[in-house]
Amino acid sequence: MNEIDRRTFSKMLTAGAVAASLPMLSGATLDRKEPAVLPGIKPGTNTSPGSLKQINAGVLNIGYAEAGPVEGPAVILLHGWPYDIHSYVDVAPLLAAEGYRVIVPYLRGHGTTRFLSSHTFRNAQQSVIALDIIALMDALKIEKAILAGFDWGSRTADIIAALWPERCKALVSVTGYLITNREKNKLPLPPKAESAWWYQYYFATERGRLGLEENRHDFARLIWKNVSPTWDFDDATFDRTAAAFDNPDYVSIVIHNYRWRLSLAKGDPRYDRLEKRLAEGPVIAVPTITLDGELDPFTPAGDGASYRNKFSGKYAHRTLKGIGHNLPQEAPEAFAEAVVEVDGF
Repeated sequence: MNEIDRRTFSKMLTAGAVAASLPMLSGATLDRKEPAVLPGIKPGTNTSPGSLKQINAGVLNIGYAEAGPVEGPAVILLHGWPYDIHSYVDVAPLLAAEGYRVIVPYLRGHGTTRFLSSHTFRNAQQSVIALDIIALMDALKIEKAILAGFDWGSRTADIIAALWPERCKALVSVTGYLITNREKNKLPLPPKAESAWWYQYYFATERGRLGLEENRHDFARLIWKNVSPTWDFDDATFDRTAAAFDNPDYVSIVIHNYRWRLSLAKGDPRYDRLEKRLAEGPVIAVPTITLDGELDPFTPAGDGASYRNKFSGKYAHRTLKGIGHNLPQEAPEAFAEAVVEVDGF
């Protein structure tokens, strides 16, 4: 670690609060690689993603946090729902200390990201969110980046890796391959799997939209507890993220996203060609590490085997024992190590 990186690391971390906390890993037998090893960090060491920046990109003015040397290789970390950039509050300084330029944007409808025009369709279909990140990369003059994410962020990173591989150096994807095929999405799942998606069906109703509008913070807290059963987050941790849900477009974006997935809401016809390509289930050829949280109710059975054929490049898989859905915030060291490891593929 050079002196610049040491200063970056010191600035981003709370002094004296670093401790080893690597969760146990259960590696699939598929293309197994030994994980990278970074300095240990206790989840929750950091409370702030650092100073926020804003930039016009496409139809948005995007809010984002940045860490690490500007000349370093770019890593873009993408959050899910109902979460925000604080999911990476401990991951970002670890990567910055390794010399990476780390960009953590608020997705549309979250935090300080705003639409430039009040007339823009509040669209949350999958291709549009990916195009937001391409526009952000263009605005920041980032030609190619390592993309890493979970939940909505995994889907977005998967799409860019599949359709614009020239912009994606490597990929870390939690829960594997999440590109949506809306026709297949019409088919029922086993009852136990369906129960984890209860809110998706709630959002299909007007009652659900009103419920999210009136109870957006309590709703998110319930989701956090259900999908991360061992994550002992405190009120302050939740409140820091919950502030991102006060975005004026939050409800519109969340409701459209889930209704669109169930074919209950239309997308923008301008993106039909992209959605058709995505519905075909394109294989991802860039180097990839997939991560599963053992206790995440959305983790498919088979230790990564169910989506292995969707990745044709150099590949490794890890299952993190005792970890739930918000994997980067629950297990920041393991997530950061996956980013460094996949960069070396």
